[in-house]
Amino acid sequence: MRPRQPKAGHRLVKRKGADKSTATKHDWREFDVLTEAGILAAARRNPDAQPLSDAQLKRMHRPNPKVVRQALGLSQLEFAERFKIPVGTLRDWEQGRVKPDQAARAYLMVTVRNPKAVRQALKSAA
Repeated sequence: MRPRQPKAGHRLVKRKGADKSTATKHDWREFDVLTEAGILAAARRNPDAQPLSDAQLKRMHRPNPKVVRQALGLSQLEFAERFKIPVGTLRDWEQGRVKPDQAARAYLMVTVRNPKAVRQALKSAA
């Protein structure tokens, strides 16, 4: 393996204890000595990198369709048939090509929390 060559205008800085093959363009010594409190304080000083509050993190939580399906122990086809979701849509969600809309996210949350109730509701609606 050949050592990395620096890009034009970049200066490689060797990390303490690193050999030439792991040299980087950043001096990480300052970062290596930071504690969790120091990292948080640095983030709070940067207006573009404010840490999120617990309420913001909770609001941002989105169910992952693949995790929901795997938690129920179903294949894509079984999950799609059981919960009346087009298998192509499910694949798009799982592969990140399309994000589930708000109604679909709510449906996934209900499905993961109470799959029996969802199946029963779908059976009685048919």
